Amino acid sequence: MKIAILMGSEKDMEVMRPASDVLAEMGIEHEVHVMSAHRNPQVVSAFARDARSNGFAAIICGAGKAAHLAGAVAAQTTIPVIGVPIAAGALKGVDALYATVQMPTGIPVATVAIDSAANAAYLAASIISLHDDSVASNLATYRESWSS
Repeated sequence: MKIAILMGSEKDMEVMRPASDVLAEMGIEHEVHVMSAHRNPQVVSAFARDARSNGFAAIICGAGKAAHLAGAVAAQTTIPVIGVPIAAGALKGVDALYATVQMPTGIPVATVAIDSAANAAYLAASIISLHDDSVASNLATYRESWSS
């Protein structure tokens, strides 16, 4: 099982890097891709439709302003999608937060706080831990280390 980390722009890499760092720390295979739901909708759609058959267990999507990469992905797959609203523009991510949490019934997107890519990765790790004892152990060890 692996996780995909998607972002709409190379500029989002700084905010999304903690997701990759956490997944590596948890021992979870992952891929990072830059693809825009607005500039390359066919690419995003194909990636999302094929995600399950390509071995992905969840997809983390980061986008700023009112861009809605997570929603575009969730509309094309039934695997879990986790949205990371990115602080950008005049509204500093509030527009991205609203766009990410207000999905129609039946097309859910789990959403973390603005710029909280690390929490998105911990949520993805929790999902994988249901079927991977090694990840479950790594996640438990991490939780124990900060709660002691």
